[in-house]
Amino acid sequence: MTLGLVGDEWNLLILRYAMMGVRRYGEWRDALPISHAVLTGRLAHLTETGVFDKTSTTSKRPEYRLTKRGRDLWPVLLTVWAWESAWVPDHAESLPVMAHRGCGSRFTPVLACRACGEGVLPRDVAGTFGPSGTWERSVPSGTTRRRVASASAGLFPQTMTLIGNRWSAAILGGAFQGLHRFRDFEQRLGAPPAIVADRLRVFRDLGIFEQAPSADRADWTTYHLTDKGRAFFPVVVTAIAWGQRWFRAPEGPALVYRHLGCGQTFLPRLLCGTCGAALRGHGVAVERPG
Repeated sequence: MTLGLVGDEWNLLILRYAMMGVRRYGEWRDALPISHAVLTGRLAHLTETGVFDKTSTTSKRPEYRLTKRGRDLWPVLLTVWAWESAWVPDHAESLPVMAHRGCGSRFTPVLACRACGEGVLPRDVAGTFGPSGTWERSVPSGTTRRRVASASAGLFPQTMTLIGNRWSAAILGGAFQGLHRFRDFEQRLGAPPAIVADRLRVFRDLGIFEQAPSADRADWTTYHLTDKGRAFFPVVVTAIAWGQRWFRAPEGPALVYRHLGCGQTFLPRLLCGTCGAALRGHGVAVERPG
C-alpha cells in the first residue's frame, strides 16, 4: 500500500500541491501536465485510501482535503525533496522550498530517534523482520512504476528509479537489511537473475551502490550502499513508519527497528537542520519556488 502511494510520481506531485493548499481539480490541472483520466484516477485512489477527503462546496465543485492520514505523509515528502535536492543535480523545475515556522529559516530535515531525540545515521539503526515480515513479503506486489509522460513533471527522477519499481524497491530494502551479493538478492527476494543484474547496474550507474570484491572469495562481487545510497535511508524509514501506522497488519509490524544508541525501538522523527527543534507538520511551510 505504502509503495503504491509514494512510488507513483503523479501521487507525489498531487500531494506536493496539496501540501501547498491546492484542493480543487482545476488547480491541479493548471499546475501539472496531467490528463483528465490520470488526475481523476489518482484523486479517486487517494480518496479511497483515506489520504484525501472529498467534500462538496457551495460552488458545487468538490474539494479534496488532506485527512490526518494524508497530512502524516509530510515526513516522506520532506525527505524525498531533501534527498533529491542534495544528490540529484538536474531537475526539470525547482523543488519546493521548506521553511520552519519555529525559527523562520529554510532548512534541511535531519533524521532523529523519537525515543531519545538524537540524530541518527543508517549505521545507528538495526532492522529486523517483525511478526508480519519475511523476505518474500518484502517484495511489493504488482507493478508500481508509473512514469510521468512529460519531462517537465519529472521532479523526483531518481526517487522513482529507486522506489517506483517493485524489484528496485525490494533490492534497495534488501541492501538496508544487509544483503550484498548478487545471489543473496536473487535467492532471498526471489527476483529473476536478469532483473537483479539490471537493477544492480542501474543503482551502480546512479551512484547508489558501489562494487567491491567479496571478503569470502576474490571472484565474487559485492554491492554496498554509497554515501548517496545511505542518504536515502530517511525516505525509507519514514515511508515504512507511515505505512505501519496507518495500515497495520493484524499479526504485528513487518519491520522492527532499534536505535543502537539508546537501545529503544526506533521510530523516526525529523529535526530542523537549522535550529535543531523537532519538526511538526503544521510547523513546516512548503513554499512554491520563486
